[in-house]
Amino acid sequence: MLDLLPDLFDHYEDKLTLVQSNWNSYGGKTIFYGEVVTVKCFEDNSKVKSILATPGNGKVLVVDGGGACRRALLGDMIAESAVNNDWQGIVIFGAVRDVGTLETLDIGVQALASNPIKTTKKDVGQVNVNIEIAGVIIKPDMMLYADKNGIAVSENPLDLTVLS
Repeated sequence: MLDLLPDLFDHYEDKLTLVQSNWNSYGGKTIFYGEVVTVKCFEDNSKVKSILATPGNGKVLVVDGGGACRRALLGDMIAESAVNNDWQGIVIFGAVRDVGTLETLDIGVQALASNPIKTTKKDVGQVNVNIEIAGVIIKPDMMLYADKNGIAVSENPLDLTVLS
């Protein structure tokens, strides 16, 4: 399967909300989905690093970086940690770095842009709070579905067997 969202919207348009933004796919996995864990932070990826170092159990981390792209909230080492801890994907409303390496990792990564500059580490941020990205409220435990067509969320898991 090369596309997920078009088929999901064909079957579940009333259960999905598109998170419209200028997303770019950076990970080696272009289609990913899972239960949402959220982080809200600004130019400090301390919470991103600590969360992705814990067992992901197939979940997706959604990071509200305020859309700021002056510093990267995710790089190769943190992404490798996420792969090793069974995370399915990472969505960054902000920037990532080490994009050449990110595309070799078996994880979905979508972000607004790339920037080679790392963040400061002040251990500032909030975990598992409701966040708003592109006018869409994203809550912990929602489901997120992503591919190169974009990102969508739903309140509950969708039956993907209808796609086969």
